[in-house]
Amino acid sequence: MKELLLYMAKNLVDEPEAVTVTEVSNEEGKVLELRVAPGDMGKVIGRQGRIAKEIRTIVKTVAQRTGEKITVEIVD
Repeated sequence: MKELLLYMAKNLVDEPEAVTVTEVSNEEGKVLELRVAPGDMGKVIGRQGRIAKEIRTIVKTVAQRTGEKITVEIVD
């Protein structure tokens, strides 16, 4: 899942080398924290959060197929 999120984010931004994903486990499942360069934050979030919502939907759908519960957080 981490690789999928990295792939999507790196293809959206201008500075792909600044993209990092950190995996954190909690009682509800796994949380993937996505960090990008400050100038690329708007490209990952999109207008009215549409791109961020679609990224979350894709990761959640793929995770459900494997029986996992994963959420995506975009961190400053």
